[in-house]
Amino acid sequence: MTSNASTAFTLPVRVAFTSPEAAALYDGAPAPATPVSAGTDLRAAIAEEEIVLAPGARCKVPTGLRVQPCLPGWAALVCSRSGLGAKDGVTVAQGVGLVDPDYTGEVIVFLLNTSGEVRRIGRGERVAQLIFLPYAHPDFQVAADLDPTLRGAGGFGHTGR
Repeated sequence: MTSNASTAFTLPVRVAFTSPEAAALYDGAPAPATPVSAGTDLRAAIAEEEIVLAPGARCKVPTGLRVQPCLPGWAALVCSRSGLGAKDGVTVAQGVGLVDPDYTGEVIVFLLNTSGEVRRIGRGERVAQLIFLPYAHPDFQVAADLDPTLRGAGGFGHTGR
């Protein structure tokens, strides 16, 4: 069954911009691309026209956004945009970035050029996506051993294909 209607939970998130120019990049407020998109695109709020990213190089990209979830137990993840990564080889450098709910500074994206060619990141370009997810604090309980499972301590490749 497919649907064009959004059935997603709505999380109130306060957003502040680092400048009026940054707010203009988001048309006044960030929003998911479609009503059912899980992520909201983050844009390059850079002072220069573009950043030149050499093969294998990393760069720090400001987004112009500061965010604050209004409900406890929520944090944001900064994820690569699939098209930018698959087509151009530009990904979030650390895999996924975590924005803790008590962090109120600017969301910064570190990009990595995994391609063998120079890539350019232009002002306002969509460079990553922000996804909000619930989290739980673990209540670690020290034990002499763990309960047995079917997999046990088998590591990478242990379960076959």
